Amino acid sequence: MTEFWLISAPGEKTCQQTWDKLMVATTRTNNLSSNNKFNIPDLKVGTLDVLVGLSDELAKLDTFVESVVKKVAQYMADVLEDSRDKVQENLLANGLDLVTYITRFQWDMAKYPIKQSLKNISEIISKQATQIDNDLKARASAYNNLKGNLQNLERKNAGSLLTRSLADIVKKDDFVLDSEYLVTMLVVVPKTSFADWQKTYETLAEMVVPRSTKMLFEDNDSGLFSVTLFRKALDDFKHKARENKFTVRDFHYNEEEMKADKEEMTRLSTDKKKQFVWQHLVSPCLTCAGVLLTFCCLLQGPLVRWLKVNFSEAFIAWIHIKALRVFVESVLRYGLPVNFQAMLLQPNKKNMKKLREVLYELYKHLDSSAAIIDASMDIPGLNLSQQEYYPYVYYKVDCNLLDFKV
Repeated sequence: MTEFWLISAPGEKTCQQTWDKLMVATTRTNNLSSNNKFNIPDLKVGTLDVLVGLSDELAKLDTFVESVVKKVAQYMADVLEDSRDKVQENLLANGLDLVTYITRFQWDMAKYPIKQSLKNISEIISKQATQIDNDLKARASAYNNLKGNLQNLERKNAGSLLTRSLADIVKKDDFVLDSEYLVTMLVVVPKTSFADWQKTYETLAEMVVPRSTKMLFEDNDSGLFSVTLFRKALDDFKHKARENKFTVRDFHYNEEEMKADKEEMTRLSTDKKKQFVWQHLVSPCLTCAGVLLTFCCLLQGPLVRWLKVNFSEAFIAWIHIKALRVFVESVLRYGLPVNFQAMLLQPNKKNMKKLREVLYELYKHLDSSAAIIDASMDIPGLNLSQQEYYPYVYYKVDCNLLDFKV
């Protein structure tokens, strides 16, 4: 289970006693959760007014940074496409899997100096997350445009014979070229009408060259036939072909145009591949545009590398926001001097309700007016801002950041 409860309670005679009481109540007798101390350094407290204002600001910043983390994670999954099962191993924080990073959390003194005020630290994180969000939008837009253009070209080279590009099917030898009188047409014939085509094509118009038809390609639904006739019979031939449910494709063999299509497809494919380093090709096959279509085993390239680095940065920033919120809320609730123990609980999924009840019994003396209140409960006149309220400081951290199960 990837859900954690980040809580704090005031120190007894020592913070160790607070920790020991939690361990006895939740793990040593009933296995309700796995617990770790959550180390928060001695931060600058500031004035009460600053703390109250910062509490609201941090709540908004928490929501924003979480959204950035999820966007980067989801975009990693989208970019890796068929390698989604490997996404989770790329979602690391400081080179550690997310659970390990959270359970062994240590404040990053270099990124977020504790000599700075709480306000300044929150602004550093806000600027960092905003920059990542803006960069992601720019990179995502560029990559999606490239991917869309490539997919449009690839669609032209697949699908029904009625609509797909024919450039990779036909050859120069299939056509009568540079003739003043003769022209070769391409006709799509349903599979069920192959026999009818062979019987009737010479009579669809005058001056169709006898025995000139040849099947060039066949798919599940139809076949592509060539036929040669005199140019002046072309309109009549098209009309009669439509009446017989044969479709004449408007195709003219032009090597220059086909070369241009090939170069465009190759350029787009090359640009897309630059985002990755591809490991071993499987059954490479060239389309009409000469682009390698079958790849597997994506490895990190520039885009994936950027996503990995900035996911780590955003996730680390997010957990530091959680730490700031615990610190600020603990000071506001428990007072000065600063004396509380922050603790990270990983609930046993089957015992979450029981764990909540045990925590309430353990800490209900901290706020006699607070029953176990959940934001999902509809209580008129009470605005919980979508956040559960308990007699102890509590924030949820959910490491399941993707819409699919990896």
